[in-house]
Amino acid sequence: MDTAATTSHRWLQRLRLYRRLTRLDRPVGTLLLLWPTLTALWFAAHGWPGWQLAAIFVVGTWLMRSAGCAINDVADRRFDAHVKRTAQRVVATGAVSSREALAVAAVLAAAAAVTLLWLNAAARLAAVVAIAVTAAYPYFKRFFALPQAMLGIAFSFGIPMAFCAVQGRLPAAAWWMLAANFFWVIAYDTEYAMVDRDDDVKLGLRSSAILFGRADVAMVALCYAIYLSAMAALAWSERLGPGFAVGWLAAAGCAVYHVRLIRQRQRDACFRAFLHNQWLGLAIFAGTVAGFA
Repeated sequence: MDTAATTSHRWLQRLRLYRRLTRLDRPVGTLLLLWPTLTALWFAAHGWPGWQLAAIFVVGTWLMRSAGCAINDVADRRFDAHVKRTAQRVVATGAVSSREALAVAAVLAAAAAVTLLWLNAAARLAAVVAIAVTAAYPYFKRFFALPQAMLGIAFSFGIPMAFCAVQGRLPAAAWWMLAANFFWVIAYDTEYAMVDRDDDVKLGLRSSAILFGRADVAMVALCYAIYLSAMAALAWSERLGPGFAVGWLAAAGCAVYHVRLIRQRQRDACFRAFLHNQWLGLAIFAGTVAGFA
């Protein structure tokens, strides 16, 4: 009985570590990926896309985001231990080995692949490209001055997948929305990079916060402005109802709040701004739903 209890306790400990590895305890990253994906799904379907597609994209987004976190932690294990914000990540501390983390990622990616069986060939092809971009992203901060650009592509790829799943093609609206979302990702991930800027400089890593320098706040504000303007133009072209305007105004208010938070470049305030972007994304999605309704 004692042996069974000990084994059960050990498994429970492993599951808790896997929960931290895949960020199930911190779902903000998943939501930042999910809201624009669902927004694209509604745009592609011109309203409610049906339970099956909605469920596939929710589950698939969660699985791939979790797998991506595990892959990212393996790639960054030698750096994370020297960064204040990431020093306690389970791979960096050795609580989970790199091989074990990759095994978790493989299981999650395989589960995500199963969801593709219910999608068409165009959506599956887009998913393959998305996986490749996600796997490559962690290495760009080593040599590319603006790694957030790669993340902007990775975190926007749910948009072409959604359009492909619904329409079997990529209309102009899909590319327009992908470009708009790219700038939103640059905005919030620059806020995120501002938290780690001092540590990244010491480690010789690249980020938009380092590249932009003292223009970082202005660049974040500009990226928000481009994103919000592009989404407003897209909604106008689709003749969305006044519900979208309400959501858009709420999102704009969030953006103004974020810029005010990061003005002094304090770590905690920049991190709060990053986290609060989940509400900006939700506002646009809710406005989209209301606009089509």
